[in-house]
Amino acid sequence: MLSTRNLRIISKRLPNVTTQAAKSNVGSQLRNISFKSSSRLSSPSSSLLNSTTLPKNSIRSFQTSFIRLNSQVVKVPDMAESLTEGTLREFNKQIGDFVEQDETIATIETDKIDVEVNAPFSGTIREFLANPEDTVEVGQDLLKIEPGSGPAEGSSSSSAPKEESAPKEESTPAPSKEESAPAPPKQESKPAPKKEESKPAPKKEEPKQQDTTSFTKFPRTESRVKMNRMRLRIAERLKESQNTAASLTTFNEVDMSSVLELRKLYKDEIIKKKDIKFGFMGLFSKAATLAMKDIPAVNGAIEGDQLVYRDYVDISIAVATPKGLVTPVVRNAESLSVLEIEQEIINLGKKARDNKLTLEDMAGGTFTISNGGVFGSLYGTPIINLPQTAVLGLHGTKERAVVVNGQVVSRPMMYLALTYDHRMLDGREAVTFLKTVKELIEDPRKMLLF
Repeated sequence: MLSTRNLRIISKRLPNVTTQAAKSNVGSQLRNISFKSSSRLSSPSSSLLNSTTLPKNSIRSFQTSFIRLNSQVVKVPDMAESLTEGTLREFNKQIGDFVEQDETIATIETDKIDVEVNAPFSGTIREFLANPEDTVEVGQDLLKIEPGSGPAEGSSSSSAPKEESAPKEESTPAPSKEESAPAPPKQESKPAPKKEESKPAPKKEEPKQQDTTSFTKFPRTESRVKMNRMRLRIAERLKESQNTAASLTTFNEVDMSSVLELRKLYKDEIIKKKDIKFGFMGLFSKAATLAMKDIPAVNGAIEGDQLVYRDYVDISIAVATPKGLVTPVVRNAESLSVLEIEQEIINLGKKARDNKLTLEDMAGGTFTISNGGVFGSLYGTPIINLPQTAVLGLHGTKERAVVVNGQVVSRPMMYLALTYDHRMLDGREAVTFLKTVKELIEDPRKMLLF
């Protein structure tokens, strides 16, 4: 039962009540208490019920709610023909933030690339309709934006301080009067946390961990991170390649003396005239395209019960990124010069590291070159990138003792590895192809004769 003192406090706060239902509830409580103490409570209750009116804040709330009904839904955009869903990685903005047209508001991670969701118009974000790490499909509702200009934020922010000022007025008049009332609930809430603390469930797990690490003084911890879509797709495709292709690897070694001398002579001149950093990938790519003229099956593929031969060469260049391995494609490498191939590889590598690759940059590919020597690899067996037939693996250049014209000399040597699908390519063809690449690299002048 409400006391007379609490009713006086309610009578001071009652003008803040904006709905008619709330007024009737308070009025009914006042009438019930006035039945017992009519001399004290009848006048305040009647005066309060008659004097209450809708404040201006309530009108503003009705206006804002009407405006929010005009919020428009932003859907998951089309990504590509082969992509129908992705994982929502993050929202770049928060609820209440103003966004300009075409500004990035979310990022969706797919099997191959990250898709940026841009705002179709300027406005204020009102609601998120999906959560990070959710799987979203093309056309699915993603968030709601209220169209408008930047000043729309000022109205929402100006109303916030007014709402904050109201509780300050409430807290100042009656701290001493209500001190006696909240005291008992505080005492009742104290035993509740004690009961929670008495639960020994989390404490029982600690000794189990100590038992497992009792044999060493060093910390032993594990962390689990969910695989992103790209890593899952890479794992799936690599395992599919092992299970599908009849993979076999042949090796050879190449003397890099001529290439290093060529690079030393013309590196600075190429940078000045072409602004291109002269590396090894352009030469190996060109050598591979020339060797394919004699062994076209290296550039072929198996589709069902048919062998596919191509008169063009699209070379996939393996590029390591923080999210995983990607293979952007150099189109029609057979028609490009060494420097043109080198420039294209540089551009694609930069786009991969900046996470700017598009699906078109990675679609297709008829042959792959993987350069593990950049990371110091000496020897390895690359895995075929299906549906391709072969992959050429480059490794680190090391000074080794070799026999040249009957004499033991030190030469910069590199191991080459060609992994091929034995269903499409026989051993004789694979060895011949790799040997041709070796000869062209050891004497780059031969490339002018093809």
